[in-house]
Amino acid sequence: MISRKIITLFFLLTFGFFHAALAQNLPHSSESALGWLKKMADAPRQHNYSGTFVYFADGHMETSRIIHKTDQSGEREKIEVLDGIPRIVFRNNDEMKCYLPDSKKIYTEKRWFRKFFPNLLPQSFDSINDNYYVKETKRERISDHESQVLSLTPRDSLRYGHQFWIDVQSGLLLKVAVMDGNETVEQFAFVQLEVDGEIHSDSLRPDQSILAQEWKVTDLVTSILKEGELKWQVKNLPTGFKKLVEMKRNLTEKPTLVDHIALSDGLATVSIFIEPIIKDVPAPVPGVFTSRGAINIYVRTLGDNKITTVGEVPVETIKLIGDSVFRQD
Repeated sequence: MISRKIITLFFLLTFGFFHAALAQNLPHSSESALGWLKKMADAPRQHNYSGTFVYFADGHMETSRIIHKTDQSGEREKIEVLDGIPRIVFRNNDEMKCYLPDSKKIYTEKRWFRKFFPNLLPQSFDSINDNYYVKETKRERISDHESQVLSLTPRDSLRYGHQFWIDVQSGLLLKVAVMDGNETVEQFAFVQLEVDGEIHSDSLRPDQSILAQEWKVTDLVTSILKEGELKWQVKNLPTGFKKLVEMKRNLTEKPTLVDHIALSDGLATVSIFIEPIIKDVPAPVPGVFTSRGAINIYVRTLGDNKITTVGEVPVETIKLIGDSVFRQD
């Protein structure tokens, strides 16, 4: 069964009536504002960088260290969480390895979608202007870097707003705040950052103290399916959301495959997991659950199946999507 722990791991490695549209008369975003988004989307693939960033939500703060190198072979990256339970993620292009030192476990996965701070935008983000009004607001200094601040106002109540602080020189995202109206739901921010410095390959590999230990390795396997190949589908996608991919995956050490549908509006992502309810195992508890920050979780049952919908969208949206999942025979 998919637990909150597994959902958290998944994101680490990555009803009714609505309120009236919040901003239905917002104008088209300017070309210069969209140009800043393009610069931000391209920057992680064009620059070496290393630094320390913090994540803050619900009164909780977590510090991480990141090292990122790009060259003719592609991208390599190391992210080490410095607070709480130790976690270290190594990335070589799309190949991921997540080390959990306390439990001596390693999870490996080939990522189907990249979304880690500061790399939050895909290179193709044509639909963002359909769902958000993007506006340049001011210049601000973040971690000794001059930044251009962008405001992304949602065009309806289906999604959160965002603020981006973009490094004027490199285009790297220095800070992001996810907004629910005037309230900050969560934020990431660099507190120290060096751009275009020399990065030795050794700093992107596990050190000898890690390699000397015995680890249990779990390969998280993803099988990409053709459109409509899954029996499970979403009846009515909320405005602006599109299906990214249909998959079968294992998300635990067990070989059982889980059906997975991924959606996006160009910025926010939502995942739907469908799995059979196992006999002699406590029945899943339906309802809406808040994880932390912008991530909301909705669980429902349909027949002998559990449907878990997880995404960085408001509760109403996550419930709307989860309730729209059906099985076509």
